[in-house]
Amino acid sequence: MFHTTLLLSMPGGSEWLLVLLAVLLFFGGKKIPELMRGVGRGIREFNDAKNNVKNEIEEGMNEKDKNSSNKS
Repeated sequence: MFHTTLLLSMPGGSEWLLVLLAVLLFFGGKKIPELMRGVGRGIREFNDAKNNVKNEIEEGMNEKDKNSSNKS
């Protein structure tokens, strides 16, 4: 039987080399910096959204705690 951890393991050195070669062939040397900027922006926006959701959840929990302590 196969374990899912084996199927989802991180690629090794030779696999990364093949991925980088494929990216270079598909996008060319001039497009790669633009592509990386886009990836960086996407990651930054994702992290901002994640932090906003986390802060809203924490504020809601703090508000709930304050309301329950005021009722006592």
